[in-house]
Amino acid sequence: MRVVVAEDHALLRDGLTRLLTAYGLEVAEALDGTTGLPEALQRNDVDAAILDVRLPPSFTDEGLRAAIEARRTRPGFPVMVLSQYVEHLYARELLASGEGAVGYLLKDRVADAGEFVDSVRRVAAGGTVLDPEVVAALMHRRGDEPVDRLTEREREVLGLMAEGRSNAAIGHALFVTEKAVAKHINSIFTKLDLPVDVDDNRRVLAVLAWLKV
Repeated sequence: MRVVVAEDHALLRDGLTRLLTAYGLEVAEALDGTTGLPEALQRNDVDAAILDVRLPPSFTDEGLRAAIEARRTRPGFPVMVLSQYVEHLYARELLASGEGAVGYLLKDRVADAGEFVDSVRRVAAGGTVLDPEVVAALMHRRGDEPVDRLTEREREVLGLMAEGRSNAAIGHALFVTEKAVAKHINSIFTKLDLPVDVDDNRRVLAVLAWLKV
């Protein structure tokens, strides 16, 4: 898998490049800002992008806006966003297409290199990987919505699904069996009126419905 990395801090950019290479990914380009980024994101030989939210010149939201524009011109293009903050408006817009293939992780909470690379791979495969703080910031509930049919346990399961966790990992976190998790997930799909489809796709749709993007 070939990825583009955009990160203005030299040490972090070099660290990401070395980490990804060590885990078998190829870094097609490693950029320190938005110069050349739009062109890099349009390369046909690039499979995904890892972008810092705040890039030169203004260090506000250039990376996130570049990700949104890339997905506008290349629908479903996988993007992993790294940030120190949750940018509510643009994060919601990034997820709004409903196509998945989006990750949003807070830098200070990435504690395991292998898990991070696994998250990048899940995003590249069409999944969603969201930091719990991102989920909490994006959630907005109104009454009389399909998600209001979910039990408290089903909401817990769906929240862990939003983090990109597998059934086994969800079971471990909630101290229940993997079989019990599967039952909860099937119930979630039914209550959210999701059509019969590939389970991975329905997981993404369920998460996006929950976040109301």
